[in-house]
Amino acid sequence: MTDNANQAQPDEYDAPWKVILKGYFKDFLAFFLPQAHAEIDWRRPAEFLDQEFSRLVPSSESKDRRVDLLAKVWLLDGSERWVLIHVEVHGNRTAEFEERMLTVQYRVRDLYHRPVVALVILADEETHWRPSEYRDEMWGTQLSYRFTSVKLLDYLNRLPELEESDNPFAIVTLAHLRAKQTKRQPQTRYAQRWQITRSLYRRSYSREQVYNFCRFIEWVMALPDDMERQILEELKVFEEENEMSYMLSAERFGMEKGVLIGEQKGEANVLLRLLQRRFGQVPDPVKAKVTDAKLESLEAWTDRILDAKTLDDVFAN
Repeated sequence: MTDNANQAQPDEYDAPWKVILKGYFKDFLAFFLPQAHAEIDWRRPAEFLDQEFSRLVPSSESKDRRVDLLAKVWLLDGSERWVLIHVEVHGNRTAEFEERMLTVQYRVRDLYHRPVVALVILADEETHWRPSEYRDEMWGTQLSYRFTSVKLLDYLNRLPELEESDNPFAIVTLAHLRAKQTKRQPQTRYAQRWQITRSLYRRSYSREQVYNFCRFIEWVMALPDDMERQILEELKVFEEENEMSYMLSAERFGMEKGVLIGEQKGEANVLLRLLQRRFGQVPDPVKAKVTDAKLESLEAWTDRILDAKTLDDVFAN
């Protein structure tokens, strides 16, 4: 078969990464920062500090295509540590990146007086962009801040390791890399996605794990609608032939997708009503922007309405 011109939804990486990070934080650290994983007391669940992080980095400073996560963990010696996870999806080749990492570090120390371990996952496609340190020096005064960074592209030279690993983030990494490699190549992506999905069944994962990581794969390796239906039907047959039942049928996926679409429409309607009450008649271009927006954007814009002085303030980056 040759690649066709049918278009899938635009690739999305930030939202699926954040969902899978929160759901499998222990596995994430075991894969990308094993030293930290070994020293953490996992009998005490990690706490995600979303509210605290929002104070550190207001929405006006945040940008699309990045994932930030701040978590509280306890070490085996009983002490508390905070861990900052940053996933950069589309490289930002400027000095501001390193400075931003430093800014979050000193804001945590200033506001909360907590030591912070930072881990950056560079999930972009810029081979030579590898930020890991902020330095500033003048007249004998020097400021240096180093953080751990992992370049996902490096795993292209370690594909057998990803395919053999039992850690689910090997699958996450492989799916992310294959998604980047198969942009605008639906037939190639279909084959790669089917291969990765089947590999989940060869691992000793629970039903919930298989389902959640299949969702991640579906999310980052989006296909045109007709191919989505085809691969889901193929998966359903595969389960039946192998006497498996992970509830990964097309009906369940379709139901959840319908629920998500319903949530988006509902949030969009609420936002439009609030905008009209606050600023009067909403221009048609703004209505179109809201109607086509993703759920995360709608929620962020809704949060800004109370503090916004103008309509433009609501949608400012």
